[in-house]
Amino acid sequence: MARGRRVVFWRHGQTSWNLENRFQGSTDIPLTETGVAQARRAARLLAALSPDAVVSSDLSRASATAAELAAVTGLAVAHDAGLRETYAGTWQGLTNAEIQELHGAEYRAWKLGEPVRRGGGELGTEVADRAVPVVLDAVKNLPERGTLVVVSHGGTIRMAIGRMLGLDPLHWEALGGLSNCCWSVLGEGARGWRLQEHNAGTLPEPVIGDDT
Repeated sequence: MARGRRVVFWRHGQTSWNLENRFQGSTDIPLTETGVAQARRAARLLAALSPDAVVSSDLSRASATAAELAAVTGLAVAHDAGLRETYAGTWQGLTNAEIQELHGAEYRAWKLGEPVRRGGGELGTEVADRAVPVVLDAVKNLPERGTLVVVSHGGTIRMAIGRMLGLDPLHWEALGGLSNCCWSVLGEGARGWRLQEHNAGTLPEPVIGDDT
């Protein structure tokens, strides 16, 4: 019998590097004032889901986003480096245009779905390898029909969802990106995890992130 637990993957709020279309990766970039406002607004909506636990990337843009939900719900936030965004070496700090100019072949191979160590960094499958166990360990501690909120980053969320749904890594790109402070929901079913919502929220901003 399925226990009916839920995992809400919530992307962090806006940063200055999001606005500049600059690859963040594991660089620790804080939220803008707009990003804080986005997190505060979204936290009120997510609180209505009555979450039982919150786990967050330890990077400041995610932890500050998670703090807004903690302020509304009173829940403690667990922080884990396993939920960080993809480390992308020399790509980090470059704009999308600069990456295409300086690393064009690598960029094209990545967009075609080939396993690429962007900038000499992590493979997407390696990101899933470190992130998904963090999520599943937290799920084990949920009550029956409980809800976990995972505060992380666009690329990491995409890869974690792809892995949890059992999709081939070549098809993870089929999951569209998340806008800042929007979220996706996985529900536990009799045959595994199911995607119940994707890029949900009331924020109209376009998707701007490392994994787009």
